[in-house]
Amino acid sequence: MKTIEVAETGGPEKLQYVDRPIPIMGENESLVDVRVAGVNFIDTYHRSGLYPRPLPFTPGVEGVGIIRAISGSAPSGLSVGMRVGWVVSTGGYAEVATIPTAELIPIPEGIDDAHAIALLLQGMTAHYLAVDSYAIKPGNLALVHAGAGGVGLLLTQYIKSLGGVVIATASTDAKRNLCLENGADLAIGYSGFKEGVLELSNGVGANVVYDGIGKTTFEESLACVQPRGSLVIFGYSSGPVPPVELSKLMARSIFLSRPTLKHFTSTREELLWRASEVFTAHLNGHMNVRISGRYSLENAPQAHQDLESRTTTGKLILTL
Repeated sequence: MKTIEVAETGGPEKLQYVDRPIPIMGENESLVDVRVAGVNFIDTYHRSGLYPRPLPFTPGVEGVGIIRAISGSAPSGLSVGMRVGWVVSTGGYAEVATIPTAELIPIPEGIDDAHAIALLLQGMTAHYLAVDSYAIKPGNLALVHAGAGGVGLLLTQYIKSLGGVVIATASTDAKRNLCLENGADLAIGYSGFKEGVLELSNGVGANVVYDGIGKTTFEESLACVQPRGSLVIFGYSSGPVPPVELSKLMARSIFLSRPTLKHFTSTREELLWRASEVFTAHLNGHMNVRISGRYSLENAPQAHQDLESRTTTGKLILTL
């Protein structure tokens, strides 16, 4: 089978397109014929070594495909031939993947493969951010960084469906217009974004800042948070945040968190509930998906290069 393999960490060129034997299922695993794999920043963190993994490995933490075989007993509702998706597991950049069966999510009728893949990692991330990391209530003001990105667009729409007010940041006029088209009340650039937040909030600040950029936005993001508000760091597209002096939080009793999806899908019950919430939001028009880049498996290095350039919007996918 064709697969992408990382034998040593580094840049996008380290994604090698190779032939390998079809993987062997372990106990309670399923063999899945992959149809679509998602391209996410966490894949670039694995490839670069920022999040170390044993070498060699096949990247790709989410995918959609058809169950070819199941080892052991399957959870209720799963069977050979079913279309399923997965998140947080690895090995999606391949024609065939082995996935723990308990992590497979049935994909409902009416949602195609490309839309389903965008709703898995990014949709469920948007969901836990707006429901768990900080529970959005009507009238709450949220600052969403990288508002034209895959998570940003879905998060903005979902916050609006919950009655929140959204300020989105984006780097270009075209991206800012896209943020507005997806429900943002205000879309601004990164230069001096604190002033935009304070102006809209009459000097109070945001109830919550959702920051997937990290290093370059952290300090100003912190300055945007109102007393007893929250700063939620969920990614490092500009690099990791340096160590933080806790007195910076004490000045306004700010809650700082660095969540990750796997802790919000830690049981099968929670995984299926969160996926159902996201699929329902999509079907109700509260999480409309934008697919902005489709690549062949062989062109995975270009997909990573495009994602890391931060010139893309919406979701990037590999089609197999």
